Order: sequence, then C-alpha cells, then structure tokens
Amino acid sequence: MRLAAFGGAATDALQTRIINLNRPGGEEEVSYNYPVLTLPLIGALVVLLIWLVIVFGRGRFWSVRNHLLPASRGEYRPVRVCAVVPARNEADTIARTVTALLRQKFNGTLHVIIVDDHSVDQTATIATRAAEAIGRRAALTVIRGEPLPEGWTGKLWAVSQGLKEAHAFSPDYLLLTDADIEHCSLTISTLVAKAEREQLALTSLMVRLHCCTLPEKMMIPAFVYFFFLLYPPRWIANPDARTAGAAGGCMLVRPDALARTAGMESIHGEIIDDCALAKAIKGSGGSVWLGLADASSSLRPYDSFRKIFKMIERTAFNQLKHSTLLLIGTIVGMLLTFVLPIALLLSRSPAATVLAIVAIGLMVRSYLSMVLYYRLSPMWSLALPASACFYLWATFKSAWNFWWGHGGQWKGRAQDR
Repeated sequence: MRLAAFGGAATDALQTRIINLNRPGGEEEVSYNYPVLTLPLIGALVVLLIWLVIVFGRGRFWSVRNHLLPASRGEYRPVRVCAVVPARNEADTIARTVTALLRQKFNGTLHVIIVDDHSVDQTATIATRAAEAIGRRAALTVIRGEPLPEGWTGKLWAVSQGLKEAHAFSPDYLLLTDADIEHCSLTISTLVAKAEREQLALTSLMVRLHCCTLPEKMMIPAFVYFFFLLYPPRWIANPDARTAGAAGGCMLVRPDALARTAGMESIHGEIIDDCALAKAIKGSGGSVWLGLADASSSLRPYDSFRKIFKMIERTAFNQLKHSTLLLIGTIVGMLLTFVLPIALLLSRSPAATVLAIVAIGLMVRSYLSMVLYYRLSPMWSLALPASACFYLWATFKSAWNFWWGHGGQWKGRAQDR
C-alpha cells in the first residue's frame, strides 16, 4: 500500500504498516512503505510555495486597508498647486474632469492647464465652457499642443508643454492627472497633507477604475491586483528598496524633485510613463508613495473584453523590456501560479489535492480585498485564474504586435516600436 503525505509529523503518522501473518510459525512481519513524491505532489508543493511567497513575501500588496488613503482636509501650509491635464479626444469626459478640479477644497490656490493634444473633437471648447459654467474661467488655461517630435510619446510631449506653462505660476506642487478622472473635492487636500507630512517628492493615487460591466467586473480588479503585485506599495515607499511605481491618473509632484530628474525629457519615450517617472524621482533621492484613492474615480468605461484587451496589450511587452526570455518566464510563471492549482484538483493524489486547495485558498483570500474595494460580490474572487489567462494572452499579443512593428497602439499612434 502506498500513500502520499505532506509535512514531517504527518508523514510519520501516515506511514503504511503492512502485517504478513502467513509466515511460518505465525510470526508477524511488519514493514513500512513511505510516501512517494509523485509528479502531482511536486507540482502542488511548488504551487503552495509560490502562493506563500506571494501572500507573505511581497509586502502585503493585496491589503487594501494598508494602502487606502481616505479623503480628508488635513493641516498644512498654504500652497500653490498647478494641475496639468493632457487631453486627446476627451470630449465625453473633460467637462466633469475640469469641474471636479476647479471645485477642489484645500488650503491654497489652484490653476488648471489643459493641453489639447490635437483633438479632432470639441475637447478644448467643452473644457472652457465647463470652467465658465462654475465661474472659474480665470483658473483655467487651455493650450493647443505642438506637433509631436520624433522619439516622444504623445502624452509625455503634452505634459511637458503643460509643465512649461505651469512654470509661470511658481507652484509648490504639480498635479499630473488625466482627462478622464473625476476627483473628489478633497483629493488635492489629501495629497498635499500626505506629501507635507511625510516630505514626499511624488505622491500618487490609483483612482477607482470604472467597474460596472461584466468585462470590467472580471478584469479591472485583477488589473489593480496584478499592478500591485508587480509594484508593492510598501516596497515603493521604502527608500532602501529599488521598486518604484506610480499611477499616472493622479500624481502630485514637487517641482524641485521633477527638476532633479531633468523633467519629462528624461523619460520622453516611455509608454509606462508613470512608473518611469517614479523610478527617476526615487533614483534622484526623492521619496515616493503610492496608494488607493478613497473617492476619486475614472470615467473611462470598458464595456467589452476587447477594450480591456487593447489596454493590456498596449504596454505589457514593454513592461517585460521587450525580452523574449522574460516573456517565456512570464508565461511559465503565470501557468504555474494561476492554472496549475486548478488542474491539480483533478489529480488522483489526495495530498496534492489538499495542497492545491490550500494554495487556491491563499489566492482567493489575497484577491478578495481588491474585489471588495470595487464593491463586488465576494464570489468574483473565484475569477482570478480566468482573469490571469486573459492577461497572459494579451501579454503574448503585445509581444506579437511589437515584433510586427506596431506596439503600444494608443489613439492612432504606435508608440512602442
């Protein structure tokens, strides 16, 4: 008789005792068969080890409670803030973005700069009308973007023009945000209080992404979960750790910290520009922090799986530094981490099945916090393996696009070639 078991004490307990009573003289012959490391059991041990490292060895990235920054007024000196908003064909959302920015409640003054990046819709006009509607036209500047130079990404070129315009206002802080973000009225106050209290060079919030449709419910919480898995906020905040990251939709930056990095010029070709900026600032000695927004949210809907797929494939292979070796490693790692635990449930090894269940339990528990942050049913935490497969396929497609010379597609521009 042969049984598989896991753990030292459990192994001793599950040793098989075989008694042969047919020996001459009626004497007992006792022998023991020890558990054998079958292939399913080895796979289960690997899977469990992976999830133990993910849950306990990556700065508790999955804990929303540790990263959530509640909106508050805070106490700090009067400050001048200049918000820079690059906008390209954002007629559907720009009014709400501008209105929310100009209604910020904080101890200081705010000026908003919209950089119209060659929109073919009424983005600039709608932005101006939104400011006029609330009597804040003087606090808004709208500039027309210049032609895109070779080697620059469209967004960073627009931001760099906005920063030049912002220099005239001598701001204490720069708010770099997107044209599809609706900030709560205390966002700037919350960010400034955090930055002043902890002397941060870059303070960033991952706003709550749009999550109403079926594709969004399945993929958006997973997107933030995977982002924090790659960039654990606790490691980002640790000055001794190399990890640096930020969320481009909401970044409060000190102008002097930005100047030490040579501004947008130093990262002008990066399509994952937020993390590139965080790396540059942290590398120059600045303190960086990333958290989750309590109330600010994205207005951009993803009402189909195709739209989410396009969002992922735009940057995924760039994240892997265009390395085929890293791509292969990612494929293997994702299959081991998210697919193998499910496959092991079908194995005939009781021990492997038990270990797989434990690993799946760790997976679901770590994902549950993000699912609840998005106000979804806890049952959605069971969808993580399927979401991982979707992201894996989009990552491969991202590599394919790059190999064929049209990577990083965004609003009609191929920015990763």
